[in-house]
Amino acid sequence: MPIAVDYTPAEKPDSFKKRFTERSTPPPELPPFFYANRFDKPEFGDWRDELVTKGYTVVKAVPTEKALEYRERAFQWMESFPLGFDRNDEKTWKNEHLPVHIKGGMFHGYGFSHEQLLWDLRCEDGIIDAFAKVWGTSELITSFDGGSIMLPKRVDVMDGGKWEHMDQSHHRRGFYCCQGLVNLNYNGPEDGGLMVLEGSSKLVEEYFDVHGRNSYKSWGPFDWHGFTEEQQQWFFERGCKWVKVCAEPGDLILWDSRTMHYNVRPKGDRDRVCTYICMAPAHLLTEEDRKLRVDCFESSRGTTHVPFAAIYAREFEPVKRADGTDCPHDTGKPRNPPVLTDKIAKLVGIKPY
Repeated sequence: MPIAVDYTPAEKPDSFKKRFTERSTPPPELPPFFYANRFDKPEFGDWRDELVTKGYTVVKAVPTEKALEYRERAFQWMESFPLGFDRNDEKTWKNEHLPVHIKGGMFHGYGFSHEQLLWDLRCEDGIIDAFAKVWGTSELITSFDGGSIMLPKRVDVMDGGKWEHMDQSHHRRGFYCCQGLVNLNYNGPEDGGLMVLEGSSKLVEEYFDVHGRNSYKSWGPFDWHGFTEEQQQWFFERGCKWVKVCAEPGDLILWDSRTMHYNVRPKGDRDRVCTYICMAPAHLLTEEDRKLRVDCFESSRGTTHVPFAAIYAREFEPVKRADGTDCPHDTGKPRNPPVLTDKIAKLVGIKPY
């Protein structure tokens, strides 16, 4: 049986960063952003002040038991493929028994972004309420992100590198996007998870003011920039430090998209399960981008994090198994499609507020 891979067949495991394209481009003329100054100062008197000063924060958004039920549904999704995966049998915790993924457990194929599981999470009141506090409005739209199910004790996953990056163009100034990660299991120092360069969100603009903005490093989207280890040294010299964010089931980790970050796989005995969610005000949508989002929803395509502009969504192509053949189980449609509700219609942009 063909097996899944953690990188594309044409690449060696150590070439992940070679995907970056580096080219000189004239700085684009970007209009001033309405919310650019929203997180300039810690003046909120709640967890948003930590978002300002550290670049990230952790908010309780979903009750613990309910979050663990979501984790159960995530494992049921993996077990629904006829590949032999059994959560109780470590011998099946291998690529050959798993749907195709990247970086040890990040899923973007199989219409996963539009599974009912992920839409149920996006519709959780605690998650919507947290993003409403970020932006100052409850009239929100959401990204169509995927999620991660990372098993511990994996011996068949090649190291693709840390992939330190920010999900915001270095041409932008000020606050632009708040990213979110919904944690669905207990997540301590050894359990894999999110690494953030604490304090980097306050310094990225100064860095590019000093070093210039001609170099453009991205794997495709406009709002993405990868950093080398040499570039990070500048931030270290100014007091920034890498921090592993620990969280409980149902915690929503929020971070300013200017914050440099990457993820790590589990080192201990516990799996890491999470989904990625970014929400932003619906009024930021242009009609063109709204139509693109509706098309992505109807065709079950995922998007990158920013839900309102420069939306990056690939046309469907089946994910590849290790031998380079299309995975026959990837039809581009979710195994459990979402039931369209009024709340989902508004979060997509199908229905106005």
